[in-house]
Amino acid sequence: MKLIILDRDGVINEDSDDYIKSPDEWHPILSSLKAIALLALHDYRVAIATNQSGIGRGYYDNATFDAITDKMTTLIENHGGKIDYIAHCPHLPDAGCECRKPNTGMLEEIKQHYALDSLADVWMVGDSLKDCQVAERAGAKPALVKTGKGLRTLAKFNGESPYPVYDDLFHFVTSELIR
Repeated sequence: MKLIILDRDGVINEDSDDYIKSPDEWHPILSSLKAIALLALHDYRVAIATNQSGIGRGYYDNATFDAITDKMTTLIENHGGKIDYIAHCPHLPDAGCECRKPNTGMLEEIKQHYALDSLADVWMVGDSLKDCQVAERAGAKPALVKTGKGLRTLAKFNGESPYPVYDDLFHFVTSELIR
């Protein structure tokens, strides 16, 4: 089975420092929709691992998260793609949960969902240091995109990222997975 794990905000959709609190605030990165369609065309399963502390902060509730997810999956399907599984952490950063990235709970959940022994052949694509760290900790392959908070993340490394860096999800997919 071919599997890829994506962060949501900043990889699939535009990110916001004020959180994505409603379906109206969720705006796709069009090249990401194309990338996910290309993955589907090549028999990849696409899972999402996303921190959603806005739920814990009271900015939106689970029903709103579900509505945002419905908008996202509909737009992806309209472009020919498919999201197979979504793991999310609704907890605050100081909650001490195992699911909040960079902890590995969500990636372990995804691994169990697909009955995998290992994530060694699975890429985790994100726009933050936490995304890359969780990939490493879970035994997956990390990749950083410049969309979302990616450029800020890259700046922390003074331009010398220890992780492979791509302009966006589409460039990652066409460089690493589908040539």
